[in-house]
Amino acid sequence: MPVWFKTLFGLSGGLAIFIFGMNLMSEKLQKVAGSRMKKVLEVFTRNPVLGVLSGALVTAVLQSSSATTVMTIGFVSAGLMGLPQAISIIFGANIGTTITAQIVAFKISNYIYLFIFAGFLISFVFRKQKIKDIGMTVFAFGLLFLGIETMSSVMKPLAKSSIFSELIKNVSHIPALGVLTGTLMTAVVQSSSATIAVLQNLASQAGVDGSSIIGLKGAIPVLLGDNIGTTITALLACIGQSRDSKRTAVAHTLFNISGTLIFIFLVTPYSQFIQWMSPKGDEVAVISRQIANAHTIFNITMSLIWLPLLPLMVKIVKKIVPDSKKESQEQIEFKINSTELKEVLNFRLLNNPESAIAVAKARTEECKEWSKIVRNKIKTAEENNETGQGDEQELIDDILSVQKSVEALQNFITAIIAKNDLSNEQAVECEEMTIKLHKIEKKLRKLQ
Repeated sequence: MPVWFKTLFGLSGGLAIFIFGMNLMSEKLQKVAGSRMKKVLEVFTRNPVLGVLSGALVTAVLQSSSATTVMTIGFVSAGLMGLPQAISIIFGANIGTTITAQIVAFKISNYIYLFIFAGFLISFVFRKQKIKDIGMTVFAFGLLFLGIETMSSVMKPLAKSSIFSELIKNVSHIPALGVLTGTLMTAVVQSSSATIAVLQNLASQAGVDGSSIIGLKGAIPVLLGDNIGTTITALLACIGQSRDSKRTAVAHTLFNISGTLIFIFLVTPYSQFIQWMSPKGDEVAVISRQIANAHTIFNITMSLIWLPLLPLMVKIVKKIVPDSKKESQEQIEFKINSTELKEVLNFRLLNNPESAIAVAKARTEECKEWSKIVRNKIKTAEENNETGQGDEQELIDDILSVQKSVEALQNFITAIIAKNDLSNEQAVECEEMTIKLHKIEKKLRKLQ
């Protein structure tokens, strides 16, 4: 097998193990602590500072800024949270996600298989689901580092290649190219934690001259691009959601783009500052920690810059995603429809049962209200003998619109149940919504 072929598949396989381990760990952590983290987001968002702290805490615990962002978008869409609170949580989520890079910087290669075995043993031996989930979290943690170790081993011969070294040198000497590379990598992989881990591993490889193949100065622009690329997840998750949900995702994007535009001109002094405040030693040995520190300091700095400017951020995102023109009160506009919910099903909102159920509950109540409006319109029309052919067709269209919405919502709830291993409380909530929707459907059938 050619060396380049082996390297490509080794890198791809290592990345796959890392992403699988990270997603599995995040999934199990959400099962163990997801409901508590939901309460943290609901309670500690009374002011922007608490919003940032809660966003950072939840993301650090769940090990996924995407999970926190999607959860927040879900809460906004369900009307449980206002736009300023949601944006402050996003600021905090950007800080919390840097914990993954800090963990990756630890050298635990000698204990990887111990974590994998211990995690498997706990999940295999114990019957209680919560303990099994903790075991799977430990197992996933080991897999995460196994992926890192695999990537590291296949990168070593790659670092000695003169062609590859020249290619990396071009990227490291042109900051804009580094930003573009990081953005594209994260947009494709859909995980900034994964691409930053790849960057940390790449930077830890010694080039021909014995120093880091890319160096901290070359790694920082790629890191900035990784931060931009991760906003793609939030933008995809907000498709089909409310305007404030879209604004939350746009705020996430603006946060990272504005940071990149500031730091891209400060790469040299910033890299010097990071080297000064990070552990000292051989460049190859310490650069992984330096990249992790650069990631953390960047997000803390941008949060401190934007926090006092939160009202300005709200104004900007409202300009980018403006309110629609007010509809006439006589015209019924059903906010839920089958197309919208199908779009939601295609994205990560479904993977987060807390936010998915919150959205479904809000939309079920919405359906109930629209059903009442339709019934009242029919009753008024009958009392006033206003049932001409045109009016009758309009009422039929209204009934059909609500029925389609109910059907789409029923499919959405079914998908939540099928996709997730729900807690008893979550299962009861889904059952209550299903019963409520069935009653709405029954009442609508009587009108036809």
